[in-house]
Amino acid sequence: MNQTAKMENPYTRGMAAFVANLRYEDIPEEVRARIKLLLLDTLGCGIYGSLPAHSKILIRTMAKVDESKACAVWGTRNRLSAPHAALVNGSMTQGFELDSMHSRAIMHIGSETVPALVAAAEVKPGISGKKFLAAAVAGYEIGPRVGLCMGQGHLAQGWHCGTKGVYSSAASAASAFGLSEEQTVHALGIAGTQAAGLMAAQFGSMVKRMHAGRAAQSGLYGALLAEEGYTGIQNVFESDYGGYCTTFSRSKDRFDMNELTKGLGKEFETMRDSLKFYSCAASNHATLDAVRMIRDRHPFKVEDVEKITAYASYLVLEHVGWKYNPIGLTAAQMNLPFCVATLLLEGDVFVKQFTEDVVHNPARIALADKVEVIEDPAVTAKGAGSRYEVRVEVRLKDGSVHEQHVEAARGSDKKFASEAEVMDKFRKLVSNVLPASQVEQIGETVLKLEKLDDASSLAKMLALA
Repeated sequence: MNQTAKMENPYTRGMAAFVANLRYEDIPEEVRARIKLLLLDTLGCGIYGSLPAHSKILIRTMAKVDESKACAVWGTRNRLSAPHAALVNGSMTQGFELDSMHSRAIMHIGSETVPALVAAAEVKPGISGKKFLAAAVAGYEIGPRVGLCMGQGHLAQGWHCGTKGVYSSAASAASAFGLSEEQTVHALGIAGTQAAGLMAAQFGSMVKRMHAGRAAQSGLYGALLAEEGYTGIQNVFESDYGGYCTTFSRSKDRFDMNELTKGLGKEFETMRDSLKFYSCAASNHATLDAVRMIRDRHPFKVEDVEKITAYASYLVLEHVGWKYNPIGLTAAQMNLPFCVATLLLEGDVFVKQFTEDVVHNPARIALADKVEVIEDPAVTAKGAGSRYEVRVEVRLKDGSVHEQHVEAARGSDKKFASEAEVMDKFRKLVSNVLPASQVEQIGETVLKLEKLDDASSLAKMLALA
């Protein structure tokens, strides 16, 4: 009996078996339809993400050290090696707080998965649209289960979602390459040892955007190396000493490995991913919806506001409920009080509302100081599925108080968007970068991806001619 057969790794191997054996025909029709919308949204966020200054720095820096031309940098004429393209495209996709979010797993699956998958299609031409879709689903199924395994405490301890995203990207690339179960075990093990991402990055750094890109890059490395016979940690989840679960939870009891394979192939976490229609942290969205509803029902002016209180879960309080400090655009988009102020002053919280000059805007800061986030223990007690639930109270200077309870934000898995809404968001973003004809070509191709003979042709559409 060889060493691999002796290895106690039922969860790692169970996930690898799912990835290696998943076929397009195995995927329910509703999941096939959903993954295409998620892909379209992710690509739109990534292409638009080529515009911000932090993306241009990253592109410029990588071009200085990488003269390869294998893969496109979306929305530009630049080309890089596959790992660097995954890094840059993933960072750009997460680059403006518009990419999808799995609320229970607390991760941005799209920005961590799709850039690695597109790069895989470019370096290995001939991957069909059906195989591409199956590979995408593999990533959207594996990553969230790692998040569910680690629980909400993973974020509370200070780890960002890139620590889980490495498994999504590794699974997706491994599936696209057609790796065996054994090779996929190693791909996951190689990716897992590269897991990283610190939540302190949200308080004013550009590097927060790069966590998703690094996850995409690390997962792609895992699949590329495993295909050539390079070995990884075979029991990356199960190992008591230095394994992913024990190390990142700093315990032996604050995780649940059963979640890694629970319902795998039967219950699809792909259906629980959520879209963003506000350009800010997902933890802000339910509050913004509530404020919008209150104002629609009872119109009021900014100068009428005495205080706004959001009663939310402990994790929302910790994640976005801190007092605003004008130290960068990232912090502005993460902070709930500042985003509420933006909505009230600007009427929306989308890309045009967040330029570098707004960080120090006196009016927004003054209004943000009137917004407070308070933990509601009852919401916290409901657990991960209700993490974003909120009750908002708007108190006006005339003494009136107006309340709104929101269980789930617009675009969430409980209120998912229509194809028309996803396409509208895609057009609004990508028309800032690419010609209208190219925007429509990408949209049509993704929505009919199962008919595509070679997914590398989609990758060519994502760049400037």
